[in-house]
Amino acid sequence: MQTQFEFRLTRQDREASDYFYAPFDVPAGTTRIDIEIAYEKSAAVELDFGLLGPDATDFPSEKGLRGWSGAARDAFFVATDDATPGYIHGPIDAGEWRVIIGLCRIPAEGIGVRLAVTLDQAARPVAAQSTPTIPVRPGAGWYRGDLHCHTFHSDADGSPETLHAAARQAGLDFLAVADHNTISQRRYFYPASSPELVFVRATEITTVNGHANVYGIAGMVDHRLEKPDDVHRLVAHVHARGGIMSINHDKPTIPWHYALPAVDCMEVWQSTWIEWNWISLARYQHRLASGLRISAIGGSDYHQPMNLEPEGPFVLARPTTVLYLEELSEAAILKAMKSGHGYITENPAGPHLAITAGGQPMGSLLRAPKDVRAEVRGAAGDRLVWVDASGEIESALIPSDEWTMELRAPERIESFIRAEIVAEASYARLWSEVQPVLPDAPMSEELLPVAPHQPFRRALSNPIYFGR
Repeated sequence: MQTQFEFRLTRQDREASDYFYAPFDVPAGTTRIDIEIAYEKSAAVELDFGLLGPDATDFPSEKGLRGWSGAARDAFFVATDDATPGYIHGPIDAGEWRVIIGLCRIPAEGIGVRLAVTLDQAARPVAAQSTPTIPVRPGAGWYRGDLHCHTFHSDADGSPETLHAAARQAGLDFLAVADHNTISQRRYFYPASSPELVFVRATEITTVNGHANVYGIAGMVDHRLEKPDDVHRLVAHVHARGGIMSINHDKPTIPWHYALPAVDCMEVWQSTWIEWNWISLARYQHRLASGLRISAIGGSDYHQPMNLEPEGPFVLARPTTVLYLEELSEAAILKAMKSGHGYITENPAGPHLAITAGGQPMGSLLRAPKDVRAEVRGAAGDRLVWVDASGEIESALIPSDEWTMELRAPERIESFIRAEIVAEASYARLWSEVQPVLPDAPMSEELLPVAPHQPFRRALSNPIYFGR
């Protein structure tokens, strides 16, 4: 049985809400729903699509979130035993379902949309959902991972299997696959998680006013933020479900436009350094200087292509987040992310940078600074820079690939201390690697004049805080 709906979306609709809902009735006995979408595409139009079941409530809903494909697909299905990537298979309850349309960009004259909904009652099994495995690799130490990447379950071309191969090729210990507004990729990654490569549950909450990654939550997370206060409700909702949240790539081209909620982390470094990451770092520094305590993380935001690419400067784990863990497990990773017990480096083999104060690690809160040290490996000829709430307070040329520096006069530190490795000897090499791709980078016309004048950071530590 097929039903067609036609309607026109206007800018008045966009002003009234970020989302438009197209309801349709599903009778008992339905085992598959197919949705086909048709509208005239142009640069002036950007529409996203998803599906809500009859048990979905107002934001934030824990039920009825049956999938999201954004603008990546013009057709999708949900059945009791299978679903299009981005969508969740399972029981199909009778009642009012809704196609949800994200109104990202509407032309002045409006846009006509046609939906075709086909319902099928053929006999099908109800396939069980994949359940998480809980792999553990014993042993304390530094572990490397990428906390932001995508598959064809959202807007990348590559499969989960290909992304898994890329993570193994990079030598990673953990990986967070954060497809946009969906968890359907976990149908593969739950059983594939192992002590050799732990997969961290993640979702990228994608809205017109900013993106955020949510980590450590089992189910779907509602992304339908509309009112300014919704961002605070989202964080409370995430924390109540045992997760943590990080705002993503707060820089051109997708900055964070909401008020800053009580997030646990901030993605300070996304993709290659020269793609605007000095802006993210400046915003992070401003937030720390204002008294906030937010852990710094990094992620490549790599959109896996169809084929496995060779290692290079623009693939998975550029940059890499390095965490000190008592064991390799999702629980330990989430704890270290939230506490800031780690650093960000340019790639899996990038420089090591760990700081301590009074023997305490990054992320610690101490009454007063003393015995502040940095341990640096793999950055001879580059510069170590110390930063507190006032800005740069000291720097030194790194003389060898195995080096420890103690900060002079730590009593002058204001509020916190963190460290950066800034390229000097390695600058020409790093610049030669990125220069050929800059014309293809986001906002390249604006980036090309300023990029050569920006220092390359090769590693960023998390802060150590001082006070009460």
